[in-house]
Formats: sequence, structure tokens, C-alpha cells
Amino acid sequence: MNTNPLLNSSTTHNNPPAFSKITNDHFKPAFEKLIEESKKEIDEIVNQADSPSFDNTVVQLEASGKQLDRVSAIFFNLNSAETNDEMQAIAREVSPMLTEFSNDILLNQELFARVKQVYDTIDRDSLSAEDLTLLDKTYKGFVRNGALLDDSKKEQLRKIDVELAQLSLEFGEHVLAETNKYELVLESEDDLEGLPAYAREQAADTAHNKGYNDAWVITLDYPSYVPFMTYSAKRELREKLAKAFASKAFKGDELDNREIVKKIVSLRNERAQLLGYKTHAHFILEERMAESPEKVMDFLEEIEKYGKPGAKRDVEEVAAFAKKVDGLEQLEKWDFAYYSEKLKKEKYNVDDELLKPYFQLEKVVDGVFQAAKKLFGINFTENKEIDRYHKDVTVYEVKNEAGEDVATFYADFFPRAGKRAGAWMTSYAGQFKDADGNNHRPLVSIVCNFTKPGKTTPSLLTFNEVTTLFHEFGHALHGMLANGKYESLSGTSVYWDFVELPSQVLENWCYEKECLDLFARHYETGETIPENYIERIKESANFMEGYQTMRQLSFGMLDMAWHGTENLTVEDVSQFEQDIMSKTDVLSPIEGTNMSCSFSHIFQGGYSAGYYSYKWAEVLDADAFEYFKEHGIFNREIADKFKQHVLSAGGSEHPMTLYKRFRGQEPDVKALLRRAGLLEE
Repeated sequence: MNTNPLLNSSTTHNNPPAFSKITNDHFKPAFEKLIEESKKEIDEIVNQADSPSFDNTVVQLEASGKQLDRVSAIFFNLNSAETNDEMQAIAREVSPMLTEFSNDILLNQELFARVKQVYDTIDRDSLSAEDLTLLDKTYKGFVRNGALLDDSKKEQLRKIDVELAQLSLEFGEHVLAETNKYELVLESEDDLEGLPAYAREQAADTAHNKGYNDAWVITLDYPSYVPFMTYSAKRELREKLAKAFASKAFKGDELDNREIVKKIVSLRNERAQLLGYKTHAHFILEERMAESPEKVMDFLEEIEKYGKPGAKRDVEEVAAFAKKVDGLEQLEKWDFAYYSEKLKKEKYNVDDELLKPYFQLEKVVDGVFQAAKKLFGINFTENKEIDRYHKDVTVYEVKNEAGEDVATFYADFFPRAGKRAGAWMTSYAGQFKDADGNNHRPLVSIVCNFTKPGKTTPSLLTFNEVTTLFHEFGHALHGMLANGKYESLSGTSVYWDFVELPSQVLENWCYEKECLDLFARHYETGETIPENYIERIKESANFMEGYQTMRQLSFGMLDMAWHGTENLTVEDVSQFEQDIMSKTDVLSPIEGTNMSCSFSHIFQGGYSAGYYSYKWAEVLDADAFEYFKEHGIFNREIADKFKQHVLSAGGSEHPMTLYKRFRGQEPDVKALLRRAGLLEE
């Protein structure tokens, strides 16, 4: 135990993990020991002689289990970014242990009695707004996890939580396995028709790494899949790849997720009803800005009123274009990206291949750092001495203008076999202030899957990937600039439908010349991106916005159908999904495919009954950026207000309260419709 790096005292504080010293053998013993130590901390709270108070019960509970939290963050972050079969097996073992420990706390009647006494008797005027939020969140945390249930129902709840944890892991493993095992092997150069040089080079490298000679391999990883679907002139291959991508975990084999989806939905609703809620969505939305499934659906349907006509116009325009250039009689889903990209180039004379030379990854990273410095006065310096979990990861020290530590920042940009698809922000340690007043600064990470540098070219990003990097960096700023008392209210620990505001608002800077001039330079000539290219980017910003809006709405509505339908019984996952998606589909569905079975956001991640929040946050970010635009996109006064009331405030108060402090008003839905070009005023 003494040699286990996960059990060093330094792990208790926000010091960078010693990744190079950690092996898989360290995790389970560390979890077992730290769970026992954390139980002792809970016992100390329960058994103390002093009567319950805010400090000796609520604050002490908040401060407990810090080292267990650190080790959990290290393990589960690595299980997403650098996993292997052994780690996945460990996850299956330790997840139920952690769920059981969490339930031991939340169903501890003596502990709850102390919390309840504080909640019922304290003079609320004696507490700060942040203290009150912690008290309410702590009390609700117990109640929403069964503290008011009788013993038999508590036991039932425990069993449900353990099973849900296991099912969620299994769901994710199936999707990752399906992604990793698929290969579209191309043996003829003719099959590469339409693909840009970087995509060909990447496909050749992938083939070489997988042991193929004189071949090219396309995978279901986004940096491989998206360029092929966008540029490949081989329609039959696009169809084949699209069907493989959209049928992940939906093939009737050992990796099929249909029964898992049904079990997860059933157990979530059973859990919600056990706690007195109509559905899982009613349970979740009680602690969201949207408040109820009815309000969510009203919101989605309001956007749909403007989005669907726009989506139909988009599809008709692309279909007419495809018929004109190639005589295509029926536009299918696997045709849309290909022909819309061609149409975009014809209309705006702009496409990814024209723009990518100006978006070298290293320069874009430097650009986002410069933007952060202009807005928030923070500086990023690479530190090669800080331990990393993979050679592709870069680590930065973040300091403010006074030279004080702000955060440690990890950037992990390239795909690999042990890394799940997509892009996300996470943290290895959150920010908090301890009892002695020390401000523990956070360890924040963003993980993406961008194209790796080739033999002859650096990593060049599509414009969409540029906005993805800014998006995840916006989340990272929310974590890095946190400045609260309590870790559970710090940084991104906010309502789910508020958490996307910092990320989505930062994307807006990518469309502004003042920001693009910081980093958009040709990787060979050093030439700044031409002004007419920026104008074309802005003009094309709303290209196919109706279609994209309906795509997002369809995911949100599918999520709400799974989680917001009372007494839901589903026999056929495929038919259920088709019935929901038919309301928003503007192209024919692909036979033999299914979204739900690989919808990791809602069945593995934390977005169940919350996928609508992407669109909800778009309203917030469109409204917030209008405020910046009115005063200048790098206006320090507005940026300071955003930092103080949004980024640094975390979840210390209700998000609408914080937003109104920043903006001076509630967000206007029409701000989003104006920006999307779906509303004429």
C-alpha cells in the first residue's frame, strides 16, 4: 500500500497525478482502502457529540472523501481516454463498489437526521447564498436518493442503482467495441475518388498500423468517418459506411444494446416512481432551468416551428443540386453531407479544403490561448515536466496576470484505439477552498479526436473542428476560472442546461475577424487568412441551419420520449425510435439502423432527459454574444462580468440569477432564431 501512488498524501490535494507511476494493479486496492477511509470520515460526522450545525455536518460532509474523488476521477477519465480490456474489467468491478458506497452515505439514516435537523432549524439569514445552495443541494441529494423511503424501498433503490451503473458501463463498452472493430478496407485507388490528400494519407496510415499493405482503411472514428462521408465520390461506399456507423450495437449479436436500452429506461423510471416522480424526466428536470418535461417540449416545439420549414427548404435545395450535377433521383442520408458540401462550395466558394491550411492545430491552440488572455487575463505555458498519461498529451501551467496559479491544463487531441470517440472536457481535480483558506486550483483536461499530423502535413483542422476546440475550451475555462468555496458547487458543477453556455458562447469568436486574425495563418506561407474568406465563413455560417436544427431537435425529442413518457412500455426499440424520429425526419431513415443503441450521451453519459440542453444553451449563448457584440468581442468589462457571474460562480446560485446578473435580463429565444437565420424581424 505504501508504494501505491494513488494513496500518496499528495493525491488529497490538487497536485498533478503521477501517471507514469500508476499501473492498473494500483486501482482496485486504492478504491478499497479509500472507500474504507471515507466511511470512517462519515462515521466521525455521525458519531460526534456536538449537536448538528452547518459547519460540523454539511461542510464536513462536503469535505469528506476528497482522495477517493481524486482516484475516481483519474480512473474513469483514463477509462475514457486511455482504456484497455483490463481497465474495463476493473471498471466493472469498482463501479458497483462506488455505487454501493454512495448509497451507504445517501441512505445513512443517522447522517440524514443530522442534515435534516440543520435544514429544518438553521437561521437561513445567517448563511451566504453559496452556503444556502450547499445546504439545499445536500438535503435534496439525500431526499432524491431515497432518504425518506422505508427500509425495503431503500434496498430496492440500492439494487436499481448498482444495476444501472453496470448497464451503463456495458452500453459504453459495446459502442466502443463496435467502433474499434469496424474497417472499410479499400484496395483500389479508384475508391479514394473525391477524398482530399490528408484523408488519403490518414487512411493509408491507418491501414499500415492495422497490418494492411497497399490498402487504405476507413474507420468509424470521426476524423476518418466524417471526411469520407463529406468528400467520397463513391456513393455505394458512403452508403456502406453510413449503415455501419448508424447500426453500432444494433446487429442482434453479443454487442447489441437493445435490451440494455430497455432495461436502463425501465430502471430509471422505476427509480423515479419509487421517489414519487411521474418519470425519470420529471425527476431530472426538477433540478434544471427548464423545470419540467412539458416546458422542455414546449421549448423544442417552439424551435421546431421555425426549424422544420427551414430544414425542408435545405433538403429540397440539396436534392435539386444533386439532381442537377449528378442526375440523382432520390437524395438519401448518406448523400446529404457530400452534396451539401459541394453546394456550399458553389454558393460561397468556401469549403474545408480551402480553409484547412489556415487552421494548423498548434496555431489554433495558440489562438484560443490568446483569446483567453484578452478576455480573462490568463496565460498558458507548456510544462514538459508534469506527468502525462500518453505521449500525445500536452500539459500547461495556467497563471493570471499577477503570476498566481490558476489551473493545470491537459490537452489530448488525437484518436487512438483506447479512446472513445467525440470530444469532451473533464477534470482530475476541481477547485475548492479548504478550512484554512487555501484555494486549491483545478486540474482540467480537454479530450478531442482530431486528425493526426501526417508524414508531409501537420494536423490541419476543419472549421467545424476549430469550433469544437473552442467549445471544449469554453468548458475548460468554466473549470479553470472557478473560484468558489465548495468543490461540489465549483466550475462545471451547475445545472446541466446551463453547463453548455460557456462552451457554446466561445464558438462565436471563431466567426469574428478580430479573433481569427490571432491564429488563422497558412501553415506553409504564414499568410493571414484572407478577409474575403472570413466573409465567406460568416455568410455560410447559417448554411443548412434548418437541417442541423431539426437534427438536434430530433435527438432532444427522442431523449424526452425515452425518459418523459409515463408508464412507458417498449417492445421494439427500432419501431419506438422510428415513431418519434418520423416527426422530425426530413430525409428517409436508413433501414437496419438505430440511434438509441449508440446514443452514449443519454445511456452512458449524463444527458438523460437533458439532451435538449444543447439547444437551450444555444439560446443563452446567442443572447450572451449579442451583449459582447454590442460592446466589442474582447471588451474586458463585459468579459469580467461573464467571468465573475458565470465562469467563477459555478453552481453557487441558481443559474438564472447568475445569468441575469451578467446580462441584466433573462435570455431572449429570438436571439437564437435571429442568429440562425430562421427568423426575420
